Amino acid sequence: MTPRQAIPEPGDATTSANQRTVGSYERIARDYADDTAPGPDGPGDFSGESLRLLAAEIPAGGTALEVGSGPGWDADFLETQGVTVRRTDVTQAFIDLQAARGKVVERLDVTTDDLGGPYDAVLALAVLQHVEREQLPALLGRVARALRPGGAFLFSVRVGDGEQWEVGDSGNPYFTVLWREPDLCDLLEDVGLGLEWRHAAEDSEESHWLTFLTRRR
Repeated sequence: MTPRQAIPEPGDATTSANQRTVGSYERIARDYADDTAPGPDGPGDFSGESLRLLAAEIPAGGTALEVGSGPGWDADFLETQGVTVRRTDVTQAFIDLQAARGKVVERLDVTTDDLGGPYDAVLALAVLQHVEREQLPALLGRVARALRPGGAFLFSVRVGDGEQWEVGDSGNPYFTVLWREPDLCDLLEDVGLGLEWRHAAEDSEESHWLTFLTRRR
């Protein structure tokens, strides 16, 4: 894959940045699923370690909410570890794709919908970079309230400054918010999520990511 390229904001100002980004995922869901499919040994280095750590934090028979389940590969792995996963996504194409292989995915917009709970864990890998910056503090607070005391929250974000529209190999535009670790740690502290583990990595498109495992105090 070639690195993502920054582009001017696309037209159609009548819809939000999030809605336009969801529209892009609607168009490329199958290709995205193929590109991110795990190998025979399960999740790769990019998400495998964090998912194993999360599974170890969830008690036997515990329940996790997955925000932005996408193709469902991460939920598949957690279920092999005995975790009950509530799969959710806002992109209908991903919901349909998982339904075709016998999985139940609920439609949920993490920016507006009630998250339910309480859960033993919440995960949102490669999701929150598409949430507008001013929406994230309230969203993190809602995640914290959806967790049981001591519950775990696993998420990842892109590293950098500002926000931008990008285009990758598919030619579709995506709104991306970049974050620095100190700023995120301040937000987590404000909502009562304590940092347990963090990991920095670079993906196949030369983007830098931070993955955090946190716990509700």
